[in-house]
Amino acid sequence: MPDYTIEDIEHWDSRVHEVVARFGLDTYPQEFDICDSNQMLGYMAYSGMPSHYPHWSYGKAYEKLKTLYDHGVTGLPYEMVINSNPSLAYLMRENSLCLQILTIAHVYAHNDFFKNNFTFRTTRPEFTMGTFKTHADRIRAYSEDPSIGIDKVEPVLDAAHALSLQCRRNIVVRKLTRTEQEARSIEAARPAPDPFWQIHKRAEHTAPELHKVPLVPEEDLLLFIAEHNPYMSAWEKDLLTVVHEEAQYFIPQIETKIMNEGWASYWHKRILEALDLPEAIHLEFLVRHNQVVRPTPGSINPYHLGLRIWERIAGEAEGRTTEEGGNGVQSTNHDRESMFQVRETDRDVSFLRRFLSEELARDLDLFQYEPKGEDLVISHVANKEGWPRIKESLLRTVGMGQVPVIKIEDADFGNNRTLYLRHDHDGRDIHLESAEKTLGYVHRLWGKEVALETIVSGKRTLFCVSEHGFSAKSLK
Repeated sequence: MPDYTIEDIEHWDSRVHEVVARFGLDTYPQEFDICDSNQMLGYMAYSGMPSHYPHWSYGKAYEKLKTLYDHGVTGLPYEMVINSNPSLAYLMRENSLCLQILTIAHVYAHNDFFKNNFTFRTTRPEFTMGTFKTHADRIRAYSEDPSIGIDKVEPVLDAAHALSLQCRRNIVVRKLTRTEQEARSIEAARPAPDPFWQIHKRAEHTAPELHKVPLVPEEDLLLFIAEHNPYMSAWEKDLLTVVHEEAQYFIPQIETKIMNEGWASYWHKRILEALDLPEAIHLEFLVRHNQVVRPTPGSINPYHLGLRIWERIAGEAEGRTTEEGGNGVQSTNHDRESMFQVRETDRDVSFLRRFLSEELARDLDLFQYEPKGEDLVISHVANKEGWPRIKESLLRTVGMGQVPVIKIEDADFGNNRTLYLRHDHDGRDIHLESAEKTLGYVHRLWGKEVALETIVSGKRTLFCVSEHGFSAKSLK
């Protein structure tokens, strides 16, 4: 039985909210839903949404999570919070009162981050719940339609899920219209102004291929297929649109994982220190907090890394502190304004590039390891020579950096509707088995041959998938 009542939760929520306001955090209205462990497992499987469209992969995820939890292999998160307005968070009934207070403080900090970080401005949080419910209703309607049915719906969703992150990375930058792309192509094709044109040979002018589709390389794979495959039915195109829209909602969370969790950890600690907790609750809080933010051997704990960087930004590493009422150590007003500005304007890549210094890398004992035969061998440590390589490797793998960039070059390659894709190779080869499976999903949606140009072991390589199967060949 829990050691608290609903009235206790309401009391501590009110006190936390007062401290949140005093610290200057700016949040959406916050709602909490108390659930049991089985319900929390369900929310985890369905990305936290109270209403989500059905698909076999979510049921599989639930069964996997439940099996691991029942056998004590993994635990459950202290909380889940949704980027919506009002914001919704789940508290697990089995948690102690201390954990509930810590979770409430952690949630308010996430709420503040969602509301103010620039990457979330395109997510339309006021429509989040309604949008996901509408998506669920539409897909259920297709699954229950006798002329379509779940046997046709699920293969399309399988392919769409596999390709959902093959999209534009910087969604804050507006995409040019076709007319704007044509105007830019025409301008780029014109020779540069020559003040001595009367005595120089006229520069050669090559007209741009304005009939090409796409005119410039396209990253939004699902939307492109939905728009340019004339043989797709309306309901299939709608499924691709739904999956694409939901992926766009979650991309900001992928792009700010380290910042967001570090921000929430930083503020939940300061909020609870300012609450004048009873001694027993305070001692448990110290234990729980350290469990969350401790370093993870062999990998990066985003809570730990993010917290350490935010503390550096706040000036606490240099010992600059001031009393601002309540208990606990607080940063100066100048430091807090600096934190709020970074919270608004950065994502993980820029956050780490700006604030992960050599000194901090040494303090964190960062290192890089690589496979060598069947073993893993440390290749770089955080010394003067090694730390820039460690930082560069980290920058390439945070956020969407872990997803290969694939662009559509030509939708009618060879004049036979072959979809020609190109991998933006950054020194990392794509996983060959994954490439074969992913191209199979693209072929399922496009309906004609699909080709992907990439580099494998330093050699230009072309992968193709058609009705005859998968093939690969080297290019000169």
